[in-house]
Amino acid sequence: MTTEQVVEPVLDAADLRLLRLPASGLPLETVARRMGLSERTVRRRVRAVCDRLGVTAPIQAVVWAARRGLL
Repeated sequence: MTTEQVVEPVLDAADLRLLRLPASGLPLETVARRMGLSERTVRRRVRAVCDRLGVTAPIQAVVWAARRGLL
């Protein structure tokens, strides 16, 4: 019998910042400006984080990170 290991996705500092800023209530336009990125890039990166975490909405990614004490 084998046991399966559950591997949690890894979020780097940029990913966490990308989640932390909107979690504080900032609109994506402001997040993009603060990060020195275009709003389109921020949307794309948020989507990539969501995909990595296996969630469908950015708020779910924020909740995922918050429950693990990352935010």
